[in-house]
Amino acid sequence: MTQQSLFWSDVGEHGRLCYADVLKGLAEIEPESCQLIIADPPYFQVMLDEDWDNRWKSDSAYLKWTIKWVEACQRVLKPDGLMYIFGQLGKREHVWLHLCSEVTKRMQFHDMIIWDRAVGYNDRKDSFTPQYEMVLALRHSENATPYFDKDAVRVPYDEDTIQLYLKDKRYKDKKAREAHLRKGKYATNILRVPSLKGASKEKIGHPTQKPLALIEKLIASSSREGDLVLDPFMGSGTTAAVAEAAGRKWIGIDNETEYIEMTRQRIEGTTVTE
Repeated sequence: MTQQSLFWSDVGEHGRLCYADVLKGLAEIEPESCQLIIADPPYFQVMLDEDWDNRWKSDSAYLKWTIKWVEACQRVLKPDGLMYIFGQLGKREHVWLHLCSEVTKRMQFHDMIIWDRAVGYNDRKDSFTPQYEMVLALRHSENATPYFDKDAVRVPYDEDTIQLYLKDKRYKDKKAREAHLRKGKYATNILRVPSLKGASKEKIGHPTQKPLALIEKLIASSSREGDLVLDPFMGSGTTAAVAEAAGRKWIGIDNETEYIEMTRQRIEGTTVTE
């Protein structure tokens, strides 16, 4: 991989960008300082036209690199923190299975979240059209108790559903029942968030940009205001944009100048809007 010079810069009110190789950048971060890590790394030979996704000569070389950055992330994660790693399955992307197996030997498996992209992609002639990606959630150890706020990601009921449930005669205290219903239901680990299409107002030029609404759920549930959120593969800067708007401190690392500037302009020139 190309060696990059280390470079830090303050961006926005809460953030710092690091232009560097991921391992060099992570080495500069204080141990146990990050409450939340959201990693959207190269998937390896999925984006065939992008150099950053084809730098490894083999699956094993990619996995060895993955283990290095995961262990480096574990060093900077707080004892009650969570790390999320994006990935997907497919005919070429089977390396994701091996990645999950290897990293859960180093950190404790916590959950597997399904990102339902709502619309399928890359139609196949001999199989179902894929419509989801996966997000592996890890905590430090088996005995670790990570911070997680389920109330922060409740899903509102529509008014018709609320009125229907209020007719249930098993509940005697109607006011308490209505108050409970209006809080919404708890989100499941299947998150249905439409992927970004070419005409989306969110799109800023990165080929694997994640939707704001998806990252908002991870940050809202797994960090508090003032906590430090780390994105070791900053890319389009979605994590930075959400963290900045949510009052979280954040660090973004990337070794592509194009994406460093993309994130900087996104933070300094735009706000998180639907």
